[in-house]
Formats: sequence, C-alpha cells, structure tokens
Amino acid sequence: MNVFYGTMTSKGQTTVPAEVRELLNLKSGDKLRYVVKNGNVILKAKNKKAVDLAGVLFRPDIDPLAIEDIDDIVSDAVVNHSATQK
Repeated sequence: MNVFYGTMTSKGQTTVPAEVRELLNLKSGDKLRYVVKNGNVILKAKNKKAVDLAGVLFRPDIDPLAIEDIDDIVSDAVVNHSATQK
C-alpha cells in the first residue's frame, strides 16, 4: 500500500500528487470519482472508455452468452439490487 498526502485549499481544491497521477494514468481533464465508505475515501479514475474494455471478459474456454441471456441476468441483478436498497 502506498500513502500520498495533499493539502486542501480554502476553495476545497487539492492537487493530485504526481505519483498518483502516474499510477492512475491521469491526464488533464480526466474525471475522478470519490467513493466514501465507512469513513474512508477511495479515489477512482474515470478515464477509461467502454471501447478500452473490449475483450477484457473474453474466455476461450466458455461459450458466449446470447444477448437475451445477458439482458435477463442484468434485469435480475437490477431487481435484486433495488430490493435491497429499500
């Protein structure tokens, strides 16, 4: 685990340390997402495009799913997630 420090200005702005920018491959204009969970903050880079993920889930040993099956799986997941949020 690496720890990096920054300082917040009176306007609530911080500079992302150069080491973090390099680790996350951040460029000027990239979006950052702050996830707050149990009193901790996780910084996530939003600098990937969907096209960058093409083939990331490809497994030659498994037959691909039909689009209808994928739709069913996603729909079920949305319903289950919504049910747990109430």
